[in-house]
Amino acid sequence: MSEQLPPTIDPPAAERWHATAVRAPASPWLHEEVARRMQDRLQWMRDKPANWCDWDPLRGGIEGHSLVQERFSDATCQIAETSSPRGSERAQELFGKPWWSLSRWSGPAQQFGMPQDASVQMLWSNMALHTAANPQALIAQWHKALAVDGYVMFSCLGPDTVRELHTLYADLGWPVPGHSMTDMHDWGDMLVHAGFAEPVMDMERITLTFASPARLIKELRELGRNLHPQRFAALRGRGYLAQLEQALGERLADPANGGQLAITFEIIYGHAFKPAPRVPVEASSAVSLDDMRTMLRKGRQS
Repeated sequence: MSEQLPPTIDPPAAERWHATAVRAPASPWLHEEVARRMQDRLQWMRDKPANWCDWDPLRGGIEGHSLVQERFSDATCQIAETSSPRGSERAQELFGKPWWSLSRWSGPAQQFGMPQDASVQMLWSNMALHTAANPQALIAQWHKALAVDGYVMFSCLGPDTVRELHTLYADLGWPVPGHSMTDMHDWGDMLVHAGFAEPVMDMERITLTFASPARLIKELRELGRNLHPQRFAALRGRGYLAQLEQALGERLADPANGGQLAITFEIIYGHAFKPAPRVPVEASSAVSLDDMRTMLRKGRQS
């Protein structure tokens, strides 16, 4: 695993994009579709969590959040929206139960903000990792929030995403249209490095079609930004946009889809468990008090 992953993300640009989640009127359609597919995979999990955390649901999927909440209707829900203070406020507006709602008083508890350490049994993150400037740090946060035997469920974009656009830009001699995406095997390595166990990675490709270049460009702008450090630094003119739309119309038209413009998205799914801490086998070992308590509890249970 490369220690420099991801090698092509500009951290300030990634932070600016992350902060814009609050301004979006809705989660992107593709994110909602991936959330629907990912929540269907929750049926593979043997035990339902008593509490779970939705990490950054504004962009991850507003409708997807509701689907997971329906599946775990008896579980306490922690909503951690990290985009900005205003984003946290909007999450409370969208997902909070009004004071007069019967479910507020009779249903499972709902909490907002960062989860406490080792407090949740399932952490859900949809379509976030591929825009994180420091994904190792983000995965470490997830590991810290999970209780022992809890698990993370996540999705993100993979390397084959918009491969047609990368080829087109290269042929036209333009700077790359986006940063490089991380391979699913590297995500698995990062999970293990962070302390997770039994990572399971899966991948599928989704082809989206668009009636016009303008509609395709609009969809891409809703999905993200070019976070590559060597992206074009100046403003583009109308001539560039016209040339881009012409090239998209000529190169991406797919006869199999009635001449509509087709573009590929690689979707990566992953989940992994947080195991009980192990005492390192060394001549002299130091173990935190919390880890020692966890190991003693696990020993009595077994």
